Amino acid sequence: MSAASLLRYARAKASLSQRELGRRAGVTQTSISRIEEGKTSPRFETLERLLSACGFELEPVPTKGLGIDRTGLRSLLRLSPTERARNAAKEANNLEKIRRHLIR
Repeated sequence: MSAASLLRYARAKASLSQRELGRRAGVTQTSISRIEEGKTSPRFETLERLLSACGFELEPVPTKGLGIDRTGLRSLLRLSPTERARNAAKEANNLEKIRRHLIR
């Protein structure tokens, strides 16, 4: 999500005008307008202060897909649909055996 859309969203949720947000965060209304229009990219500290004035905070979240080992997926995709179905049936049988063992 861009800084522009993030700030617009937070400001709308807080029901604040650009002028009121600027007053609370110590940033000019013109600067807020330029950020929301995507004409300028705010420094991290500025964005953090603006979001805080709206009742939001920035939280680092890992990017989806990073750190995932796709080796297994690739090897499965090399199999024919019939081979994949056989593997799925075999794994389903294994899971059923485990389930029965755990229920005892």
